[in-house]
Amino acid sequence: MSSAASETWQERALQHVAQLATGPPVDRTLRVTLNFHPDRLLHGRPILEAMAEDGVYRSQFVTGTSNGGLTAYPGGDRWCWESRMFGGAYDEAPAHERPVYGALNFRRKPAGGAPRFGSAHFRLAAETLARTTFCYPDSVLQPSRFGVEARSGLVELALADRQDDLDDYIEAQVHGQVRPTCHAEALVLDPCYRGTAVEAAASGLGCPVEWHTGFRLTVEDLRRHPGYRGQEYVDLGARIAVDGLLDPRIIGDVARADRYDAQAVKKVWHYLARYGAPGRGLTTP
Repeated sequence: MSSAASETWQERALQHVAQLATGPPVDRTLRVTLNFHPDRLLHGRPILEAMAEDGVYRSQFVTGTSNGGLTAYPGGDRWCWESRMFGGAYDEAPAHERPVYGALNFRRKPAGGAPRFGSAHFRLAAETLARTTFCYPDSVLQPSRFGVEARSGLVELALADRQDDLDDYIEAQVHGQVRPTCHAEALVLDPCYRGTAVEAAASGLGCPVEWHTGFRLTVEDLRRHPGYRGQEYVDLGARIAVDGLLDPRIIGDVARADRYDAQAVKKVWHYLARYGAPGRGLTTP
């Protein structure tokens, strides 16, 4: 952005999407959530420890990591999607100025608005809605429907659509820094991390820690759905299960050990997120 420009990259992006948005205001009792895996490594360090030291939740343009596709580089798919959605507002912006991605939790799911991207989530405060843009469906699909806090018909659109549980989310892009100490109402974790290094690291983030009821899937239930992602991922899930059970910690241990293809492990997570989500199957005491 030239020195003569009076607007920030974020302001330009928000104004561009506001011109495309239609519909009623977003319900301010709804929250944007940022789902992620809390036990993964970021450049060799536990992600929550790195986040506590840095104090900022970073986009994949900065981290070089993602729980979805990893195309955040000049000319990559994520770069092109952002250029399209935001009218080129970020085309020359440094990586740390770009938005972070989450979901509007319009179904008020206990595990966050987009659990396909992780078992944990930051629940952002209502004030962040003013600097958030929305689209439906996911930006990977080049959507034509957009929203901002003042105008968004996306909830009605999503409610009328028939999507798989893992695709049933309104994507949110939060513009400007997200600091857990200032902008998160809570970090919400799976109870499988109680008493672990993840809980200890979470206590250093400077925001409250809460717990949802937990992702749990038995191998017996897993085997009922070979057609969802494929038999090979059912077999892998059964192989890595502990005492016939999958939970996020078990999958995280396998992911960090790097014994299996990362995309294959992600497909196992999809099984757990889809069929073992809070409210389905087993629950914790």
